[in-house]
Amino acid sequence: MTAERDPAVLRYLTQVTVAQRLAPRSITLIDQALARLEQRAADEGLTLSALQPHHLRTWLARLHQGGLSPRSVAIILSGWRGFYRWWGREGGVAANPAEGLKAPKAPRPLPKALSVDHAVALAERGAPAAVGEPVQQALAARDRAIIELLYGCGLRVGELVGLEAQPGPEAAGWIDLQDASAQVTGKGRKRRQVPMGPQAVAAVQAWLSHRGTTVPARSPALFLNRQGERLSDSQVRSRLREAALRAGLPTSVHPHMLRHSFASHLLQSSGDLRAVQELLGHAHISTTQVYTKLDFQHLAQVYDKAHPRARRKG
Repeated sequence: MTAERDPAVLRYLTQVTVAQRLAPRSITLIDQALARLEQRAADEGLTLSALQPHHLRTWLARLHQGGLSPRSVAIILSGWRGFYRWWGREGGVAANPAEGLKAPKAPRPLPKALSVDHAVALAERGAPAAVGEPVQQALAARDRAIIELLYGCGLRVGELVGLEAQPGPEAAGWIDLQDASAQVTGKGRKRRQVPMGPQAVAAVQAWLSHRGTTVPARSPALFLNRQGERLSDSQVRSRLREAALRAGLPTSVHPHMLRHSFASHLLQSSGDLRAVQELLGHAHISTTQVYTKLDFQHLAQVYDKAHPRARRKG
């Protein structure tokens, strides 16, 4: 680090701390990014106001080549860009040398999906046994319906907890048992209709036989907690973690993993990428294409285990 901080940097750190009131972690990352910038400039005998895009581009490349991850480089670039944007408004520089620069692309991690066997085990054995007090039986029916809808329909957890017991103009979503479909509102307030399998229909019907009777209904929500209020995202996540333990799964399960499993298993069976896009409610098919990589991984595993040319000789 340089012996003395640039006065403009110190003023900017005061700005983000006092005026913008950024989180302490964000301020620390900005401070570290600007300290790197000051050090690089000092090493080459330059002032911060004299830096040009090619300086910053070269330094970013060196950081990445030195082992920093794309995400870390992106955070540093964001700190530089924010500083120069502020300094430009203050009249300190005529142009922002960080504007237009891009951090190296980070590899997009593949979504985690359950195997078909594990997904079926979760659906069949994940919900609590329907024994004990009536309320326990009711909550067991509710949990089974939740698992069936998340895996059987590929719903997002927000779409699931947003379902209402009755359709209506203000409802974000509801279940149509006669039509065997779920009407949901996804991202961008985009409405879609998702078909339900017979297991999901039966599970929802079983829960509805308890909703408002065994479990009080103090909310119009389809899924209620023990007190009769709308079930929250975090409560669904907690129930799924417990369900995975009951089903003997080797991994913890979260709602989006069941959505990934829905998409991956459907694509493996049908190969119809466009249909999977519609069922998931993706605005762009490029978002759905990530599941083709999951499908290839599955095929590669089958090949490695089964093909004579893939097996190593003992």
